[in-house]
Amino acid sequence: MAHAIAMENSNIKADVVEVSEFPSLGQMYSVRSVPQTVVNEAMRFTGAISEGDFVDKVVQLGVRENEDAKS
Repeated sequence: MAHAIAMENSNIKADVVEVSEFPSLGQMYSVRSVPQTVVNEAMRFTGAISEGDFVDKVVQLGVRENEDAKS
């Protein structure tokens, strides 16, 4: 999902990490099940999510970060 969005917008970057190959990253992000998505270190969710829900969550985070930057 994140990759599809990143392909459409050059301001968005997405990476996939195989935690069995990079266990230190799995530990750092407390990965217990997959998929686990981390957005800007500020939001994370586990499991499959619809495209609409994913976009809604990212937009909510962007609004929250924008409000924080203004204060």
